[in-house]
Amino acid sequence: MFKHLLVAVDGSDLSDTAYRKAIALASSIQARLTAIQVVAHYDVMRLQTAMLQETRQRFMQEAYRQAEAYLATIVQEAAAAGVPCEIACPTGDHIFQAIVDEAEARKCDLIVMASHGRRGMQALVIGSETQKVLTHTKIPVLVYR
Repeated sequence: MFKHLLVAVDGSDLSDTAYRKAIALASSIQARLTAIQVVAHYDVMRLQTAMLQETRQRFMQEAYRQAEAYLATIVQEAAAAGVPCEIACPTGDHIFQAIVDEAEARKCDLIVMASHGRRGMQALVIGSETQKVLTHTKIPVLVYR
């Protein structure tokens, strides 16, 4: 059976459902959990050069603060269910690759994700991160809808 689950989240309602189900699954099989939220790099194409560095730093600090606060709630809910939970908050341009890399580095044996996240119509054009994870990993992936 699975021993270490990685649940990828983005703060969306469906992502909330997925992490809660991942906690329940981990509890039922006595597995541990790693919750990951990837912080995407700031899109600098919209900024003037003089504003670039300061704005980027502020954006990244706020993005990390929000991600870590969200991940902390997952850790608390997991602890209440008796599930050991660690967090990961990597940065990357390719969210799917950061998820796959983290799962491999931590030797996770199951990745848990929601079927869709925050990206809405953009996901239909470029493909969802979930679909990309499915095609780029050999680790089993459990997708919640």
